[in-house]
Amino acid sequence: MQNTQYIPRSIRNALVVHSDLGVLSTMQAALSQEGFTPILCRDLPTALLAIVQHRFDLCILSMSVGEKADGWSLAGVLHMCFPHAYIAMIAPEPDLLMLQTAINSGVTQLYLSSRPPAELAAEILRDCNRRTIGARLQ
Repeated sequence: MQNTQYIPRSIRNALVVHSDLGVLSTMQAALSQEGFTPILCRDLPTALLAIVQHRFDLCILSMSVGEKADGWSLAGVLHMCFPHAYIAMIAPEPDLLMLQTAINSGVTQLYLSSRPPAELAAEILRDCNRRTIGARLQ
């Protein structure tokens, strides 16, 4: 009998907060394929509950969850709780005020909500993985 040792992989959790089921489903499939454990939320109370129960490496948020700009407040909370997490905000075409809010909320990158969910997921994962690899090399 061969002696094999089990080496556990680190668990990478991803939080996705969006009100659209299609976007949630697409993100779940893409994240699972990349080795993340996706935690999906359609509203702020569920997202806040997830924050106290898990540690997140990637957070994908819609700018408008319940009210028009609830995503910004949630991004700020996530940045405080998980300062090293990649925080992606899905928002409409940004203006100067939106870019300033993104900086103040600790958002890593803004992504246009007008893009198809599959493209969004691929781009977010590519950017997140690029940042992770760069951080390991430093």
